[in-house]
Amino acid sequence: MKRNNRKVKKQNKLERLLEIPKEVSSTDPKITIMGFNEILIENYKGILEYQEFYIRISTHIGIININGFNLGLNEMSSEDIMITGKIESLDFEEIED
Repeated sequence: MKRNNRKVKKQNKLERLLEIPKEVSSTDPKITIMGFNEILIENYKGILEYQEFYIRISTHIGIININGFNLGLNEMSSEDIMITGKIESLDFEEIED
């Protein structure tokens, strides 16, 4: 575990020296909500469950649950996913080490 911590500290120091923004170098998810009809999730790992009224997305730090109606996966890449439909709520399940 100590070896991983050293590697992370060196990586963080290098990112600070190069002035790389955290958003670019992090694996943390970035969620952009556009009104009540679109959500863009960047840095996701995978889709755990997909139904018209409920979508569960896995990330490096936990699970994002999206509830609503007529939900659909509009655009997907290996890093980003766009969810459309009538979005009613979001909640998060944090991964505990």
